[in-house]
Amino acid sequence: MPFAPKLLLLAALLCLTANAPANAQDRVTGKAWATRSEVIAAGGMAATSQPLATQIALDILKAGGNAIDAAIAANAALGLMEPTGNGMGGDIFIILWDAKSKQLYGLNGSGRSPRSLTLDLLKEQGFTSLPAYGPIPVTVPGCVDGWFTAHDRFGKLPMEQVLAPAIHYARNGFPVSELIAYYWNASVRGLGRYPGFLDTFTKDGRAPRKGDMWTNEALANTLELLAKDGRDAYYKGPIADTIDAYMKRHGGYLSKEDLAAHHSEWVDPVSTNYRGWDVWELPPNGQGIAALQMLNILEGYDIAGMGFGSADYVHVFTEAKKLAFEDRARYYADMDFAKVPVAELISKEYGAARRERIDMTKAATSYEAGNPALQHGDTIYLTTADADGNMVSLIQSNYRGMGSGMCPDGLGFCLQDRGQLFDLTPGRFNSYAPGKRPFHTIIPAFVTMDGEPLMSFGVMGGATQPQAHVQIVVNMVDFGMNLQEAGDAPRMLHSKSSQPTGERMDDGGYLSLESWYSEVVREELKQRGHTIRRARGAFGGYQAILRNAAQGVYYGASESRKDGHAAGY
Repeated sequence: MPFAPKLLLLAALLCLTANAPANAQDRVTGKAWATRSEVIAAGGMAATSQPLATQIALDILKAGGNAIDAAIAANAALGLMEPTGNGMGGDIFIILWDAKSKQLYGLNGSGRSPRSLTLDLLKEQGFTSLPAYGPIPVTVPGCVDGWFTAHDRFGKLPMEQVLAPAIHYARNGFPVSELIAYYWNASVRGLGRYPGFLDTFTKDGRAPRKGDMWTNEALANTLELLAKDGRDAYYKGPIADTIDAYMKRHGGYLSKEDLAAHHSEWVDPVSTNYRGWDVWELPPNGQGIAALQMLNILEGYDIAGMGFGSADYVHVFTEAKKLAFEDRARYYADMDFAKVPVAELISKEYGAARRERIDMTKAATSYEAGNPALQHGDTIYLTTADADGNMVSLIQSNYRGMGSGMCPDGLGFCLQDRGQLFDLTPGRFNSYAPGKRPFHTIIPAFVTMDGEPLMSFGVMGGATQPQAHVQIVVNMVDFGMNLQEAGDAPRMLHSKSSQPTGERMDDGGYLSLESWYSEVVREELKQRGHTIRRARGAFGGYQAILRNAAQGVYYGASESRKDGHAAGY
């Protein structure tokens, strides 16, 4: 692909002097992977996957807004500018550090399944699993309620001002960036058969190309209605009416009653300590605690001594992932419907017991889920920080790229297909039920140290996310990388573990390694029983902000695998 990441592109173009900083010399000699320097600023910071969205966040901060105002403004703009990964038809999760109360808050903004769609009805229609696209996998979109719920509690500027930049660009146009244009075109080929999709996301029958100016008048009108009438316009008013009529007309089950019943939920983030870093994730129905489980397993090894990119490190990382994902497949679900043993799953004792299953000489073809003493009875990521010390870690998604393909009349966005992740086998934690939140892949992350905020970060991309969260933390803690290097460093990705939808792993899955990994390491891993496949471009997209309290500044990073950047003021 012409836009594929080139990890040393910047270094190849720079002409550095002999007394250049050490890390800059490393980029020239290939000893480090950072494609650019960290961004450093004192007044505020934003990192998103689209440069204009980053600038919008900074403009909101400069206008007197805080980190949550900036994050919502950027997210609203990304629904326009990067519809291949997010939008008002999807769900949202947030971890927020509030400087005033000096504590972390978590927001679960995921929507629930339609109450009129039952497991029996799905079985009667011949479904053994929920389809990826069309009206059946559509669940309540939680994004907009998440915006207003977070803003009502922590926002500073009026929502009219927060949403104004997205409305401006939707009505007046913006130039589409390279990677987004590629995925947009691919989505049109796959989703163009669904009602309303071509009207919403093409002009003259085609997707925008790189550099094309794109407008979305329908989305501008929808955002203006929200700015004027608030979240009820979406969940109880004219937007809900439009969605209800559209779904009934096209064989869907999502109704106005489902939308009216929706609410986001404030939840307590959960953590584990990894060599002095308190790493925070949200509890299920998301997959964030898989990262904590993996870190607990890896903590028992001398990762730094193994060396970055070594066969030993790749092996133990992969086996830790397999173990955590078996628990993910069995236990992670909507905690209103299942007693998920979160505390047990992320305990050090349980991590140590699971670690004993790993054979350093041989890749496992399968693992059983653990028994954590049960007591019976894929996306955009962005992060912002402001001058007062507030920090926001926000992730938002339609699930499969642009979602279900179902685009209600004249609203300017696509509905998500998150319901595909339900299991249609009765009696399991993630079994389908009306009014239930499906298992979720999107996860924000946060790090504190000694009770103070250190870092907000995330890596978009389905099942990649907990694996990449772990790699970011290990890169910084064990291998001493800075914020930018940690995201640009070559990644590994294990695929085809057992799934919350019911599929089981029995062949070990396969391991993808980015091109940097040597043939010697690949061969050694094959000898241990790993199936190696070449990278397929699904290694995620990282954004991060680190707070250096001693210096009084923020460091920002945005990796080369996406179109975006970090910027501060």
